[in-house]
Amino acid sequence: MIDIRKARRFYLGKNEMRSHWRPERSFSFGNLRWVLWFLLSFCFFSSFLKNPTVSISRIVVSTSKPSRALVEDEPFLNSLAVRIPRSRREGSLFGGMKVYVYDLPAKYNSDWLSDERCGRHLFAMEVAIHRALMTSDLRTLDPWGADFFFVPVYVSCNFSKVNGFPAIGHARSLLAAAVWDISDQFPFWNRSSGADHVFVASHDFGSCFHTMEDVAMADGVPEFLKNSIILQTFGVKNEHPCQAVEHIVIPPYVSPESVTATVAKSPISGNRDIFAFFRGKMEVHPKNVSGRFYGRQVRTMIWRRYSGDRRFYLRRHRFIGYQSETARSIFCLCPLGWAPWSPRIVESVVFGCVPVIIADGIQLPFPSAIPWPEISLTVAEHDVSKIGDILEHVTATNLTSIQRNLRNPTVASALLFHVPMVNGDATWQVLVGLQKRLIRSHRGVSIQ
Repeated sequence: MIDIRKARRFYLGKNEMRSHWRPERSFSFGNLRWVLWFLLSFCFFSSFLKNPTVSISRIVVSTSKPSRALVEDEPFLNSLAVRIPRSRREGSLFGGMKVYVYDLPAKYNSDWLSDERCGRHLFAMEVAIHRALMTSDLRTLDPWGADFFFVPVYVSCNFSKVNGFPAIGHARSLLAAAVWDISDQFPFWNRSSGADHVFVASHDFGSCFHTMEDVAMADGVPEFLKNSIILQTFGVKNEHPCQAVEHIVIPPYVSPESVTATVAKSPISGNRDIFAFFRGKMEVHPKNVSGRFYGRQVRTMIWRRYSGDRRFYLRRHRFIGYQSETARSIFCLCPLGWAPWSPRIVESVVFGCVPVIIADGIQLPFPSAIPWPEISLTVAEHDVSKIGDILEHVTATNLTSIQRNLRNPTVASALLFHVPMVNGDATWQVLVGLQKRLIRSHRGVSIQ
């Protein structure tokens, strides 16, 4: 770009050198002066239009440093350079949408990976989505060019030393600290009040961050998150305090590697010698916990009604090879626990067992990609005593059609979180959901 000040000094210098000229002897010099000024001004404004000056100062962001959440001894680091084949690149399929992943201090994410359970338990979507975005073509290293900002905080990896389950009493304070850090170091949170920021809440009652529904409902969504987008397993069709926030319902985590290993031993097209299957907690004498019963006593009713029925394969104790039992079953019972969602729904689908969902009002993940009415059965909680008759009726009528729909590989893929992300998988469906919310983007990207 021409420096207009230098050009002007040059011009004035020339005038001074020629100050001895007499105007009457240089009739055309005045005209020449205006022509020169016109040319210089034209060049200046043309350059400005091609390279407009940005008035707001930008934070310098490293474009070479990997996220601290990517632990050096983690095997997935070896695949950071792996990309989806060019014909399937995500960038061209999501309208140019870009996601910036914050590089937070290790205390928010990678420190928790010292416990290997963190990356493979049923709440591990927070880890899987983070890893998938880090290897995605939709990720941008320039936050100023981002539509959405992913905040990688692992709140479900604080395992209790008493029962081994995730304890999430620290979740609100850890998330609040992360928001404080990014709002202090970057301008993007304050610019949108967090409306274009994305978090994962992968436990029982999602963004309420408590394992008991009554407490979760009383606490509600933390005030500082109410304007953000939450990816959460919890979803119901009616109004609920724990989904009083912009949210996308996602499936619980089932390891794609474990699915592959099970299918190799028990092909889903193999013999299914179990009519109806359930393995899990079924209380014979349900305990009253603060006025509430586990699973609204549905599991107890199943046990009392069908434990002596030879058509039903019911087991109350854990078994490490239970996925192989799912692959052998025709129908898999998926009753609610404390929350309505269950990993059994995902496992049933990926192993070709018809999920029998018993959780009134549940909102299932990714309905635009998964035809739930065509691959599953829904039984009202008050109809548990009729399950036997319902399953016999389906067997005699449309079971073959349901099983054929279940064999569609795109259905199973949409429920699994792969790293790197693959076409149509669960992280892909999350991005589809974000694309529908591009109105929140500061860039104002529009989708045709």
